[in-house]
Amino acid sequence: MIDWINIVLATLVALLPITNPVSTAALFLSITGQRTKKERRDQAFKAAVYAFAILIAFLITGTLIMEFFGISIPGLRIAGGVMVIKVAFSMLKADTQEVEPDEKVEARQKEDVSFTPLAMPSLSGPGAIAVTIGLAASTDKYIDFSAIILGIFIVVLAAYLTLTAADKILKVLGTMGINALSKIMGFLLLAVGIQFLINATKAIIVDAEFMSQLLETIQSVS
Repeated sequence: MIDWINIVLATLVALLPITNPVSTAALFLSITGQRTKKERRDQAFKAAVYAFAILIAFLITGTLIMEFFGISIPGLRIAGGVMVIKVAFSMLKADTQEVEPDEKVEARQKEDVSFTPLAMPSLSGPGAIAVTIGLAASTDKYIDFSAIILGIFIVVLAAYLTLTAADKILKVLGTMGINALSKIMGFLLLAVGIQFLINATKAIIVDAEFMSQLLETIQSVS
């Protein structure tokens, strides 16, 4: 039971900073500010459902994707770590949104913004997908998958509640508060990305087959 809870907590720690609901709340208000509260709530709910569906889809198919493309777990962790670190640095620079200004203008003209840009790429972008596939690759037990699913659900629920209360949150925090919180999230995310790389390096070092091939290559070159 303790291990199951730890997996839920690990999922929260890995996904919550990269989804960064507070930052998404700022984007949400900027593109839905002229709509009624009911319309904004509906858009927030649909965005949360889409984000949950996207992450669960990659959680379920993550192992199959890796097998199809011949991707090893260390390789995935390295790629995911690099992606997460890139997002973390953008958050530390207060450049927290993945949506360009031109895309914001286009989003304001759309009737439905729940799938894009809210669910994708804000809540469940490439970084979140990479983390989810990494979580899928780290376990092969159904009980552990249920813990990851619960963690994803909690993250998405937190995002929905944040978006529905976006105007109040932004009023309390202000721009400086949001930037400060994003930097904190970015720091946590940077730690997650580095840990991905550390775990991948450890897995490579203890892989006897890989090390023997590496030594053979070195000897052949020398």
